[in-house]
Amino acid sequence: MSKIDIKTMPFDKSSIDSINGYYTDYPVVYFLNNDTTVYIGETVAVRNRMRDHLNNIERKSLMKMSLIIHEKFNRSATYNIETKLINYFLADERYKLQNKSQTVNSVMHNYYEKKFFNEELFEEIWDELLNRDIVDNSRYTIENKDIFKLSPFKELSIEQLELQQKIIKVCKQHINDDEPYVFLIKGEAGVGKSVVLSSVINKIQELSKEKSSPLYKSNNYLLVNHTEMLKTYKKIAGNVKALTKKNFEKPTSFINQRKKLMKKADIVLVDEAHLLLTKPDPYNNFVEENQLQEIIRHSKIVIAVYDDKQVLKMKSYWDEERLHSIIGNYNTEPTYKLTNQFRMQANNDMVNWIDQFIEKKINKIPKDPEYDFRIFESATDMYDVIHEMNKEYGLARIVSTFDYIHKKDNQEYYVEEDDFKLPWNGDYGNITWAEQVDSVREVGSIYTIQGFDLNYVGVILGPSISYDERTNEIKILTDNYKDTEAFRGKDEFQNSDEVKEKIILNSLNVLMKRGIHGLFIYASDPKLRSRLLELSKYKKDLI
Repeated sequence: MSKIDIKTMPFDKSSIDSINGYYTDYPVVYFLNNDTTVYIGETVAVRNRMRDHLNNIERKSLMKMSLIIHEKFNRSATYNIETKLINYFLADERYKLQNKSQTVNSVMHNYYEKKFFNEELFEEIWDELLNRDIVDNSRYTIENKDIFKLSPFKELSIEQLELQQKIIKVCKQHINDDEPYVFLIKGEAGVGKSVVLSSVINKIQELSKEKSSPLYKSNNYLLVNHTEMLKTYKKIAGNVKALTKKNFEKPTSFINQRKKLMKKADIVLVDEAHLLLTKPDPYNNFVEENQLQEIIRHSKIVIAVYDDKQVLKMKSYWDEERLHSIIGNYNTEPTYKLTNQFRMQANNDMVNWIDQFIEKKINKIPKDPEYDFRIFESATDMYDVIHEMNKEYGLARIVSTFDYIHKKDNQEYYVEEDDFKLPWNGDYGNITWAEQVDSVREVGSIYTIQGFDLNYVGVILGPSISYDERTNEIKILTDNYKDTEAFRGKDEFQNSDEVKEKIILNSLNVLMKRGIHGLFIYASDPKLRSRLLELSKYKKDLI
């Protein structure tokens, strides 16, 4: 096939009139830009489309137009490349995007020779843009950025698109209700909950600026309890037309702000609602009884996504009964469940093995030639492999259960196992822990990695994760768990030992489902390590 052709010229009437060739009525992808701003699109009538843009007030400030031409282009290919360019330009962070979500073909679909256009040809396009100094970062760098993975312009699966549209519909229907309206979305780690919310906040913010929309002038927020995730959303807001950084808040800040203003927000999306506080926490400046209750009180519509398998603290302990006791008084939609796994590129048998492990069951390790799953006899050996994977693919990190002393006193604390010794994760300001180059020489925790992707994750199962030889099951030793903050308020639970165990198992769930392409495990407990190594040998025999 012929090579891609990128024609760049001034964005003016003379250049538009001079466009001539087979591509004048043929599918093309294009972008318009100046030094700070870009607009990306596709069309089959390039001269007419450029004239329309030249008459657009926003577009007039863009000085150059670049046409991306290929003789094998079809509409599916140009839609696909347009969407990819929007996401890559966003994560490149050189330009602010003028695009709105309506300009993106937002549902994943297959088409003839998609692999060629989506991979080979797109790589050629991006490399050429790099060569011309139009963009700054390689595909490799961009694809490992959290801003890329949480882009509001991401292609959605059919399941995700249906949910996005349902949320928008619910918001339009209930924006003027007298009583608060609550819509719950449930989904386990890696099913794309945050991607849907990122898409929704962008869409409703666009609608808030349209006079014909029921959401016109609505005041909307996405609440994020996790500092690392909030950094990413605010970065996105800095480069997307419809969003501002003030659209993203922590729950406590939102609640305290609303109390002062004495005015309800319109639509409030809550990411990772399983982290919301279920009791007062003066340390975090929250003095009411329950954060979800307060968010509902200060909002017209609440869309909350949660996963009860990611609850990590007693002060934010949620189960189905507690959840429905809060929302039962409000007009609610039936809980929507997202199920398709997007993060882990593992087969169902491998995902099921991890799920069973988190239920304390140890089964035979299944075969999965596409997912790199290994058990290690030495934490140092695991770290060496992680280090090599990081050199080759990026975003390979070691994480651990919270079984090692960690204090906020600006001292370094270490995870130590035999000859292995690395510091606990540091704080890198506005850069998320996994994206900091030096964090490959540290051990991450649930609090720095929850909600984020890694290409390869090495998990240290610390002293709280043991093995019962009699039952062939995981045994949880809660006294070995060093996250004292996680168990604060334990006396309020009649079944506090069960809740403690559940929290530790939930932390395992968070850690073990971070890796897109691979999961490596080292167990501190010799009995557990021996059993897992035995099963690992069985796996090799299968292959």
